[in-house]
Amino acid sequence: MKYALVLGVAALIASPLDVSAATLPGVLPAGWTSVGNAGSGTPDGDIIAPPVPGGYTYVSTSGGSDGVGQIAGSGGTNGSSMTSNTFAAATGDVLQFFFNFVTSDGAGFADYAWAELNNLSAPSSFLLFSARTIPAGDTVPGFNLPGLGAGVTVGATVINGGAPEWSALGASSGTCFSAGCGYTGWVSATYTIVIDGTYSLGFGVTNFVDTAFDTGLAVAGANIGGTPISPIPLPAAGWLLLAGLGGLGVLRRRRRN
Repeated sequence: MKYALVLGVAALIASPLDVSAATLPGVLPAGWTSVGNAGSGTPDGDIIAPPVPGGYTYVSTSGGSDGVGQIAGSGGTNGSSMTSNTFAAATGDVLQFFFNFVTSDGAGFADYAWAELNNLSAPSSFLLFSARTIPAGDTVPGFNLPGLGAGVTVGATVINGGAPEWSALGASSGTCFSAGCGYTGWVSATYTIVIDGTYSLGFGVTNFVDTAFDTGLAVAGANIGGTPISPIPLPAAGWLLLAGLGGLGVLRRRRRN
């Protein structure tokens, strides 16, 4: 990967940037847990900076575990899941986060991802949305999967087609099997809490039919009533500085022709 640094920012940074660490497998916010391949990241390939300050967390089928990341009864092969730290929410509070569904697997091998809200006060889980590879149209809700949860609002999720480049996809980065490959870009998801309680967020992704050509889900800006659920760790202090100073300096990945 090749990067260009806009002049004028370098003087603000005392130490060299570690631009090799666009994603950090296994590095999650405090209190988050995962199974399979999950971590944190900053702008990387086709995954641009999220529309909120900070980086993102992700799950990927690349390096995933057998039987992980599935919606019960919906099938799958190998994948990954992650769960946020716990947080308190009151009736009427608005939960919001941004997600980016990224897949190198196309028609006939419909990998999928999902998000859920876990009520820990009265143990139960509420599926917020499912997302699935599709040759044309919105990936959310995923076909033949549970639809949007009642009261959940999700923006348009049409795939930007092509072979997505993202290091979280491992060897599948920059590859594509048939129609349906690409990424949605950052999409907002919101839900209004209907009962006071202690909650956590869950996310998962799974390969479908086989384990070839991987898929991932990036998540950013999770907050409840405007209060961040947990800050996301980023690769390096200098990288974080650049990510937050859009007007002073920009790291830009050189796009493929």
